[in-house]
Amino acid sequence: MIKIAFFDIDGTMIDMESKQITEKMLETLRCLQENGIKICIATGRSPLGLPKIEGIVFDAYLTYNGSYCYSGSDVILSHSIEKGDVHRIIRNAAEINRPVVLAGKKRMEANGIDQNLSDYFAIGKQELIVADDFESLADETTYQMMIGCRKEEYAQVLKDVRSAQITAWWDRAADIIPAGGGKGVGVTAVLKYYGMDASEAIAFGDGTNDIEMLQAVGHGVAMGNATEDVKETASDVCGCVTEDGIYHYCREHKLI
Repeated sequence: MIKIAFFDIDGTMIDMESKQITEKMLETLRCLQENGIKICIATGRSPLGLPKIEGIVFDAYLTYNGSYCYSGSDVILSHSIEKGDVHRIIRNAAEINRPVVLAGKKRMEANGIDQNLSDYFAIGKQELIVADDFESLADETTYQMMIGCRKEEYAQVLKDVRSAQITAWWDRAADIIPAGGGKGVGVTAVLKYYGMDASEAIAFGDGTNDIEMLQAVGHGVAMGNATEDVKETASDVCGCVTEDGIYHYCREHKLI
């Protein structure tokens, strides 16, 4: 019996082209809660970058790819990158002429802008801000860093870094998260918080950074528009986000 559902945002709950949540997706969220099923967002976005969905209050939020998870005023998980490694990553990125974004609890700002980062933030309709005090920002708690780069640059970005790893769902940018972190770790923490078993959880995702989340639940569902590695990992596949795949899947499986 499903008691809790986890949703990625971009490409899963919300189409990345229209950037709008559909009426059927809204109906899905409302009906799940009416049926006693908890609903949770699991995203690479910051708490400040979460979409405002009228009439919906999620039971838990897994932000920064699970590095910072909370329910209401309760912090469920807080996992940051070591400050020394934050500075190493900044230096490594500078060597390949890449600006980086630092993401904390209340601020998410960069030391510069390039086309990849600008386009990356545009997907989530977020404004990219350049910090006037970037050096001091780097000494604050950092839950995630973002950089515009390709896969072949990952090794350079993480050169001599021990407390961070890369996760990505887009081929022109990467999220740098704490080592040993990820959405799967966040999901496990939320399940423990609610006293639930993985077999009672379902999750929907479309990107490579969703794989561990789909593995952490009993029912991992890949979107029809998901990458092939995600589909291979998932226990099931639903329709595309543009076809309200989650709504139809939940109807077919009598969750709503």
